Amino acid sequence: MNTANNLVHGKCSRPFELLGLTVAPEVKVKTKKSLAQAFYRAWLPDAVSATLIDAADNRVLCELTKDKDYQGYFVGKLSLAKTKNTVFKIKANFGADSHEFIDPYQFKDTAYHAEHFVDHQPENLYRQIGAQLCEVEGVSGVRFAVFAPNASAVSLIGEFNLWNDRSFPMQKTNFGYWVLFIPGLQVGDTYKYAIKDASGHRLPDKADPLGFHHQQYPSHCSVVYDQHAYQWRDDKWMQRENIDHYHSAMSVYEVHLGSWKKPGDPERRYLNYRELAQDLVTYTKSMGYTHIEVLPVSEFPFDGSWGYQPVGLFAPTSRFGDPDDFKYFVDVCHQNCIGVIIDWVPAHFPEDGHGLARFDGTHLYEYEDPRKGWHPDWNSCIYDFGKDTVRQFLVANALFWFDKYHVDAIRVDAVASMLYLDYSRNEGEWIPNIDGGNHNYEAISLLKWMNTEVYAKHPNAMTIAEESTSFAGVSKPVDMGGLGFGFKWNMGWMHDSLHYISKDPAYRRFHHGELTFSMVYAFDENFVLPISHDEVVHGKGAMLQKMPGDEWQQAANLRAYYGFMFAHPGKKLQFMGNEFAQNREWNHDISLDWHLLEEAKHQGISELYKSLNTLYTSQSALYELDHDPAGFRWLDHNNAEQSVVSLLRRNKENDENIVVVANFTPIPRDNFKVGVEKAGKYNVLLDTDHPKFGGSGYASDLDSMPTLQSQAIAWNDCEHSIELQLPPLSVIFLRWTK
Repeated sequence: MNTANNLVHGKCSRPFELLGLTVAPEVKVKTKKSLAQAFYRAWLPDAVSATLIDAADNRVLCELTKDKDYQGYFVGKLSLAKTKNTVFKIKANFGADSHEFIDPYQFKDTAYHAEHFVDHQPENLYRQIGAQLCEVEGVSGVRFAVFAPNASAVSLIGEFNLWNDRSFPMQKTNFGYWVLFIPGLQVGDTYKYAIKDASGHRLPDKADPLGFHHQQYPSHCSVVYDQHAYQWRDDKWMQRENIDHYHSAMSVYEVHLGSWKKPGDPERRYLNYRELAQDLVTYTKSMGYTHIEVLPVSEFPFDGSWGYQPVGLFAPTSRFGDPDDFKYFVDVCHQNCIGVIIDWVPAHFPEDGHGLARFDGTHLYEYEDPRKGWHPDWNSCIYDFGKDTVRQFLVANALFWFDKYHVDAIRVDAVASMLYLDYSRNEGEWIPNIDGGNHNYEAISLLKWMNTEVYAKHPNAMTIAEESTSFAGVSKPVDMGGLGFGFKWNMGWMHDSLHYISKDPAYRRFHHGELTFSMVYAFDENFVLPISHDEVVHGKGAMLQKMPGDEWQQAANLRAYYGFMFAHPGKKLQFMGNEFAQNREWNHDISLDWHLLEEAKHQGISELYKSLNTLYTSQSALYELDHDPAGFRWLDHNNAEQSVVSLLRRNKENDENIVVVANFTPIPRDNFKVGVEKAGKYNVLLDTDHPKFGGSGYASDLDSMPTLQSQAIAWNDCEHSIELQLPPLSVIFLRWTK
């Protein structure tokens, strides 16, 4: 009776060996008749008495007798004939009250089903592990499975058993999963796992690592959720075929959902997903963006982490609503032809007690050695990228967001910290790889596998790396030796160009190379040009505050910078608030300053950004060959003295030429000559100095944009040239026509 003793002392790992229906071996007696006896054993802590009932017709099958040696252990003998196709219900008396329930320990096969074929495909993890709604023998309930191979005992706790860790001990399987099917549970029921380590010590109650929905502080409970209930209406978007992201326009609006806009009701901290589906999507569409990128939505405990310290990787944060509400948000985006990108954080996770850290008393998810398993920058744990179970967990999670939430892309955070073993570490604080180098081969292998799985199973998907080093082949296919990402953030362009534009125009001629150097490597990767949230926090100032000069020059510099960004090869990303020149640093606790749009300066910059998006998405020369040298030519990048650059963008057929001229000084240039490849007319499509954007209107008035005729005068190594009035601190886009 060791199992019964373990039940009593809360350290039972195999309750199915004792509980439920058992049939005693056949016994031969003198009459030579074969007899068999059936026994039903139940675990009912704190019960006074109990009765076994047929759930189909409420017939009493037998009385369950309380064992005198093992408190809470009951057993009854019944006719073998009464066990066939029977679902057993127990009526338990607890003194003042009684409770009837279908006993979970009769469903051994159902519970064990959870781990079948889990390791065959990574997505099987979220399809079978965690809390899965199911029905067996006409009984509906929830099948639970959690991976805790080094635990000595695991119990399921929740409101359904008054959080009693003795009520529902789970069964440990040979693969390290703990399983149990609980009849009668349904969507909305809360639960956690009560886990004891290998020495029998009680750990903090754990949320479900595969939980689909979690509550906020203070409970951090997991919540049963039905992934199949939501009815999607984005079929037209999802059924698109042969999407060519590399040759398409992509202008991304990066958003922190909690601070984009606050509710009018002071009692509410956030707009919810459904409100955002209306307000944010309407605004994004009106501004001409093609995608929304949301800072991490995976459940996270601390607001101040902005989501970059996630705990519940398989659940959208409940701050803004339930999982169906987030699906509705994505759905509405798609119905409005807006793609959805989510930040995905596989680089680290926090130590919160209810999370993954030392999950079963061991370093189950994280590297054990702090030289690999502890992140000095974020004071958080690092996944053990070499463990098969952790690798499957992370790859499954990447697939999960495409599968269950229809997201269009994941932007993978902090890839550099995964690639390098010595990232942010000093000598002696890191462990070299097997070859003595600093590359984390395990993380590299994981990223390759993740990208391979995502693109194989979701052909229209995108993966985007935030990778800040010169690691080769980040956006090269895996079969060509790369990491397999679709795109990479161009952090070099961002740092260089921001450093350049922050200089007083009088000194920019000494930093001209910072403006042009990015074209040396512009086609080494499939780049996205990011002006992200990281550039407007932690003392870096708002974009407008980075600009030099008086109030007018600050706005003009920002307009010129945005114009140059849209002229430069690469997809575009802009953090919320930058598009209307928010004039203070971003604060995640405070709404954007939407009242600024009542001022002409901010209204003009907003109108410019909208016009840039419209121009960019309508002119194939500005995006079609973003990642091909054939789509770009410097017309003049050597004019450091005047801080002027001119360039040419082409489309695939070379029948659409866009000439861009940028003047980064407050000095206008009259009759400024620019070489052009083709003879003909050049229509000014956009001038960042136009009065409607808050500019001076030096080269154009409110009513018209000029058209220029080329001349057969060689210039800038071109056979033809045009002359234009070049406004101060401006960028002009011109389109060639015959």
